[in-house]
Amino acid sequence: MRWIGIDPGLRTTGFGVIDVIGQKLTYIASGTIESGDPAKGLPERLGSLYAGLIEVLETYHPESAAIEEVFLNVNPRSTLMLGQARGAVIAALVSKKLPVAEYSALRVKQAIVGTGRAAKPQVQEMVKRLLRLSRAPGSDASDALGVAICAAHHAQMPKAITAALAAKKPSKSKA
Repeated sequence: MRWIGIDPGLRTTGFGVIDVIGQKLTYIASGTIESGDPAKGLPERLGSLYAGLIEVLETYHPESAAIEEVFLNVNPRSTLMLGQARGAVIAALVSKKLPVAEYSALRVKQAIVGTGRAAKPQVQEMVKRLLRLSRAPGSDASDALGVAICAAHHAQMPKAITAALAAKKPSKSKA
């Protein structure tokens, strides 16, 4: 299964693409999509994010997508603008008919580092280790890869639970 993880932002949106086969995670690509000059109008910047993500999707052909949920910022205007950037990203994902999972930053950090209070450098280091990379990707790309890894682990949970329940189920034999 090929996953794309997205760390949405109006200025910079991170993306990370991984392949998952069983428990094995394989790094495919990561990077950022820039919305362009902040002096541009909001619609043009959102259009840049949408077009940039479409290009990434057409290059790597993921089968599923995961995106980080919006956190409430102290500044309501910033939160609103982040929500609009997130909307442009979701629209791009849905336009390619991808199933989209959503995870909070807390849940992503718990899945990657083991604690929801992990600092960005800790997430970067664990992403580097989990994907066996020679160096950690940039902050936005690492966060996006973390979202993809979190989604891959959560997608495997129902299968693991079903397998465990099946193994525990006593076999019925006729006497």
